[in-house]
Amino acid sequence: MVQKTARQEIMLVTGGSRGIGAATAVLAGQRGYAVCINYVHNRDAAEAVADTIRRAGGRALTVAADVAVEADVVRLFKTVDEELGPLTALVNNAGVLERAMKTEQMDAARINRVLLTNVTGSFLCAREAILRMSDQHGGSGGGIVNLSSMAAKLGGPGEYVDYAASKGAIDAMTIGLAKELASAGIRVNAVRPGLIYTDIHASGGEAGRVDRLSATVPMQRGGTTQEVAEAILWLLSDQASYCTGTFIDVAGGR
Repeated sequence: MVQKTARQEIMLVTGGSRGIGAATAVLAGQRGYAVCINYVHNRDAAEAVADTIRRAGGRALTVAADVAVEADVVRLFKTVDEELGPLTALVNNAGVLERAMKTEQMDAARINRVLLTNVTGSFLCAREAILRMSDQHGGSGGGIVNLSSMAAKLGGPGEYVDYAASKGAIDAMTIGLAKELASAGIRVNAVRPGLIYTDIHASGGEAGRVDRLSATVPMQRGGTTQEVAEAILWLLSDQASYCTGTFIDVAGGR
């Protein structure tokens, strides 16, 4: 009698070449996932993440695609289908942050750039994941974790109200999708990172922002990408099997 082998879990991490995305991809590889690392520009960084997974004996794929472009998203998911197999986990991590400024200084182009990547991109990726994972479309179920931010609760005054608003949209999306997909075999949850040591702060014009604000955190320190990745992987694990529409704040009590 031939013994059945367990199907390998397959994860797509958008924006997986650096920061939280990279840490999540590496941890997923350690936990037995085959991982697709999506990136926009920095192929070398994405390949470095993939090589870390491969050297440990895992499977990894890198795909350049801009989640703000619908055709890119469709191509990204088709590549995962062809190269890795049926998707079982999506980490909606890709996001952009513009330079810190007050709302009165923002123009429509800036606001639309933030919303297009952070909100529309997450919706497009969720759509493609649903079409593959939902048991109503012949899938075997799966999980989606959206990357929100504590900015969704704090508002980002004086710096990033547009970014905060985009993450507020992610919170609403998470709640709605969790309810919509609960009977389709898909769990949808979110993680809200706080002040985490990543390159995104440099994108906003202040590489040392975490150190400047760490005193405002009850735990008196910034967080690490590994700490966020652990929360993401837990939400996708069997240990979180009764969690959907759930938010984990990884923010040191802030």
